[in-house]
Amino acid sequence: MTINKRKKNSRLRGSWTHGWGAKKKHRGAGHRGGRGRAGTGKRADTIKPSIWKEQLPKGFTSKVHQEIAAVTIATINAKLGRWLREKKVSQEGGTFRIRLEEMGYQKLLSTGKPVARMHISVAAASSRSVKKVIEAGGAVDLIAGNAEKSG
Repeated sequence: MTINKRKKNSRLRGSWTHGWGAKKKHRGAGHRGGRGRAGTGKRADTIKPSIWKEQLPKGFTSKVHQEIAAVTIATINAKLGRWLREKKVSQEGGTFRIRLEEMGYQKLLSTGKPVARMHISVAAASSRSVKKVIEAGGAVDLIAGNAEKSG
């Protein structure tokens, strides 16, 4: 025996809302106030302050952005053994000769304490890092072009 199942649509005929709640709810994006940033300029600036945070800053911004690859003394300590095995660092007596510019680093920073005597050549170095390396019995050579120590 077959049963003819009635569609839900037929039950909704004459119900005014067809199961969508309020009369206006099944009309595109009207119930939610629009799509995207619709309505941001309406109704006395109530929504504007919330989107100001997302916008780009106004005024002059430099389009030239230069990344400086920096390395700390603690990082040098951690990688010294591997660099020695890979022949990136040479050892003369008890002093390690480290050329940071050949490894892609432009600046030496002062985090950490030197565990060995190091002779480091680099384009720029902070004043504290130079002081720490010299106190450990090493030296820091700043490459020509950057005669001053940058801090």
